[in-house]
Amino acid sequence: VFSKIFSHEALESYLPKIQLVIKDTLRAWSSNPESINVYHEAQKLTFRMAIRVLLGFRIPDEELSRLFEVYQQFVENVFSLPMDLPFSGYRRGIRARETLQKGLEKAIQEKLQNTQGKDYADALDILIESGKEHGKELTMQELKDGTLELIFAAYATTASASTSLIMQLLKHPRVLEKLREELRSKGILHNGCICEGSLRLDNINGLHYLDCVIKEVLRLFTPISGGYRTVLQTFELDGFQIPKGWSVMYSIRDTHDTAPVFKDVDVFDPDRFGQGRSEDKDGRFHYLPFGGGVRTCLGKHLAKLFLKALAIELASTSRFELATRTFPKITLVPVVHPVDGLKVKFFGLDSNQNEILTGTDAMLGATV
Repeated sequence: VFSKIFSHEALESYLPKIQLVIKDTLRAWSSNPESINVYHEAQKLTFRMAIRVLLGFRIPDEELSRLFEVYQQFVENVFSLPMDLPFSGYRRGIRARETLQKGLEKAIQEKLQNTQGKDYADALDILIESGKEHGKELTMQELKDGTLELIFAAYATTASASTSLIMQLLKHPRVLEKLREELRSKGILHNGCICEGSLRLDNINGLHYLDCVIKEVLRLFTPISGGYRTVLQTFELDGFQIPKGWSVMYSIRDTHDTAPVFKDVDVFDPDRFGQGRSEDKDGRFHYLPFGGGVRTCLGKHLAKLFLKALAIELASTSRFELATRTFPKITLVPVVHPVDGLKVKFFGLDSNQNEILTGTDAMLGATV
């Protein structure tokens, strides 16, 4: 089922919807006279993308905001110690999950009754159809569990990587300009506007420097530190015997930090993935931001597409600057993110890459 949900055809159909969600979000960020907390807003953005694009729910914005707050409560408490005491994180997590499940059930029922006006099959449609193909009508509980799984997969890690992307574009203006040059040379960006119909999946996949930028963000700021595997047969590693049946943890972050193929590992350098160097091509398991082997992350193509669409919009339609004196430190738990969330001021741009004044600014300018 998941191979269908994240297939080339499915991604092609999600792309215009992803663009719309990103455009709306950047417009809102740019119209805010204050700086924004990028990590918190990126969480809202990826949640909205999951609800609107992956699941096709037509939830009003106000209700969507409420659902996001409940979802955050659920995620914050999901790893709490399982002590069912009043006011415990565990109890709060359970309550949030129940509220969330009610909201999702309502959205699923409305979706099942309202099938008109659909111009693409979303992930939930594919899930439902797959059940029917195998002669099994999915129960409401199975649909809710599948929905929650899809939101979870699209949410925290993508929000982390989106924040890291914005932070690196702020730190490295030459990378941002090089991105703009590639967009212009490929006929995607013209006179400060994204050319109509230019953002198709094949076009985006042909943007090699953009691919290098996203790869480097994921190498240096892999959202999660590692994963667990069960040993299928006894093996030896560095003179130690690892018995069959043991659980082992592999570290993505340490692998990226110590892999001999990467030169100057602490430096943000997208060109390391360029054709001249191709540092990720030497060896199978030196670069694994989405894990490796048969259990690699199923949503990796969707995550990369989302990050690329965000980078294109940032390079094309936004000017943004750090709102604090220095860049914040990074914390690694529960996923990689700046300790202060990253405070950034966004400005809208017109078609000539000029700043768009807000109504208040325009009035102030007129009186000076």
